Amino acid sequence: MLRRLAAPACAAVLALVLGACATTTPPATPAAITPAAAPADALARIKAARAINVAFAGDSLPFAFVGPDNQPAGYSIDLCRQVIAAIGRAVGEPNLAVRWKVGTTTERLAMVGDGRADLECGNTTPTISRMSTVDFSNLVFVDASGFLVRGDARITRAAELAGKRIAVIAGTTNEASLERALKERSIAAELVRVREAGEAVALLAAGGADAFAGDKLKLVGAAAQARDPKAFALLPEDLSFEPYAFALPRNDTAMRAVVNGALGDLFRGPELDRIFDRWFGMLGRPSQLLGAMYLLSITPP
Repeated sequence: MLRRLAAPACAAVLALVLGACATTTPPATPAAITPAAAPADALARIKAARAINVAFAGDSLPFAFVGPDNQPAGYSIDLCRQVIAAIGRAVGEPNLAVRWKVGTTTERLAMVGDGRADLECGNTTPTISRMSTVDFSNLVFVDASGFLVRGDARITRAAELAGKRIAVIAGTTNEASLERALKERSIAAELVRVREAGEAVALLAAGGADAFAGDKLKLVGAAAQARDPKAFALLPEDLSFEPYAFALPRNDTAMRAVVNGALGDLFRGPELDRIFDRWFGMLGRPSQLLGAMYLLSITPP
């Protein structure tokens, strides 16, 4: 994977670095350091239980969802299985029992934040506000958000959503991005907040909503699970940039090091090719942006 990505991805990285160097300013005076909270110790908890609790998204195909066999599946799940194996090796328990806990984005973050889950696997965007309760791994994917509409709705761009009803999953970064974008573009639309993607697609199909705002690959996955996938269309405009990472217990340096080390090993090796092809092969090779992300997410040993 990395050999095929190296030239365009490195060019993208170099452009970013050179741009940053051109605008470098002298460092500001450091702020006063406040005492950190006591570190968590997820690895010790996992070792003692010989089990790991993993929160995952149940409706975010192709990233994380409940498969036909009632088991977790998806791109993020495949990455997490590799991470879980590395955690097992780190604590000397190669056959860790995995307790999968399905939940919405808000529920998953709460589970990691209060210790009910040791790791989160889905399509979660790291934000400053979320970092007040959890930490995050290195990035595992980048996507853009947009709009799904009915194919017969004659809506071809975001501006035509004025006066319409837009479904969005409550508590997600898409909700905040949508509110901001509508305000910036002076589009007066009604937001219909839903719990999960299936509810939004059902509303869209029944005429209860005119559009569904979300991460584009998740929108494609949600439409693919509908009774008539061809009844929907994806608008070409991007609403926002959405990087994904795995939520981790806050202030747990040891846990974060194991997770990031496992992701780095995965991104260096051939298994990433197989995982990417399994879930995104029909879309072609990774973009230059995604290739650069894989390179930047490799932390040296």
